[in-house]
Amino acid sequence: MKVVIDENLPPALARGLDGLFAGKHEVIHLRDRYGPGVTDLQWISELSSEGSWVVISGDRRISKNKAELNAFRSSRLIGFFLAPGLQKAPLVKQAERILALWGGIEVLAERTKSGSMFVLPMTTTKIGTL
Repeated sequence: MKVVIDENLPPALARGLDGLFAGKHEVIHLRDRYGPGVTDLQWISELSSEGSWVVISGDRRISKNKAELNAFRSSRLIGFFLAPGLQKAPLVKQAERILALWGGIEVLAERTKSGSMFVLPMTTTKIGTL
């Protein structure tokens, strides 16, 4: 699985996950690939052209901005967005929840159609749809 962590989450999270899953998954941070300030429409388009990327994001505005939402829904990406409470949580809590939900992320990434968007919850293990 190829995973990109967006700019709303720290690069350290991507490095930690990449180290943990080395040899099984590739995890990169958006800034490491594009530098700072890349637009959502740009990275959505470029990663979609490559296909098979999973996005873990702290930016739920993508689901509210019409242009970004349409771009994501028509992309070849699958998105996992942190629930509002999880977005505000410390990095350790965010990492803990992502790891606790990793098995579900793998299953959904493998079984769902491109353009799907999910919510990573703060407390439960049930990953919801967005």
